Amino acid sequence: MLLDEVGEITPAVQVKLLRFLQDHQLERIGGREAIPVDVRILAATNGDLQAAIATGRFREDLFYRLSVVEILVPPLRERGDDVLLLARAFAGRYAKELGRRPKGFSDEAVEAMRESSWPGNVRELENRIKRAVLMAEGPVIQPADLELPWQGPVRPAVRLKDARAQVDKELI
Repeated sequence: MLLDEVGEITPAVQVKLLRFLQDHQLERIGGREAIPVDVRILAATNGDLQAAIATGRFREDLFYRLSVVEILVPPLRERGDDVLLLARAFAGRYAKELGRRPKGFSDEAVEAMRESSWPGNVRELENRIKRAVLMAEGPVIQPADLELPWQGPVRPAVRLKDARAQVDKELI
């Protein structure tokens, strides 16, 4: 069973969830008998449950009941080339789903994806890829198709005198 955004549940539901996790039983609405249930719980949140405990918005006993195994998944911007693996997977899926020819990514699009902070995380990436597969006119997806800013590689400013000296040095 997946409990998505467990940090957002109300205190009343937290009490009921804690009771369920302790007893492994539930009652149907309007029912009178307890039904034993054997389930595994996967709880997810993007919030800081330790801070919620400190402010009294989340029960500490429920936190320890749920956090048997904790898996921290960093945001997309901190996962290196995972963005490219996901982008290619989404592009393949949506090309097939939308009846489009599979498209690759230009080098500029790859760099723009690597440089993006992805505030919407994987959902944002997925939506941008879907839109690009649908709307891109060329054989490859460009940064503009992803609606990502791209200005090309930034080169340091070099004075003419220094550039001439460097060329002379290389030629000699």
